[in-house]
Amino acid sequence: MKRFATVFAVLALVAGAISPAAYGVDFDELRRENLDKDATTHEELRRGHLDGVKAVDFDELRRENLDKDARNVSGLEA
Repeated sequence: MKRFATVFAVLALVAGAISPAAYGVDFDELRRENLDKDATTHEELRRGHLDGVKAVDFDELRRENLDKDARNVSGLEA
């Protein structure tokens, strides 16, 4: 019984070591594909962010924040 268990364990280990190589996965290719996908996504996000920033009037936002601070300091919280 011990021999059978030992032989079975050894065969299982050998099969486990050989089976990933049998699939023939090209990890470099997968890595390149993922990098390309990420680059596209990041570029789209960057462009979308830059497009959104152009539409914001920072001077107006600054004036609004200064007005809010002035109201809060004077005790007229809105």
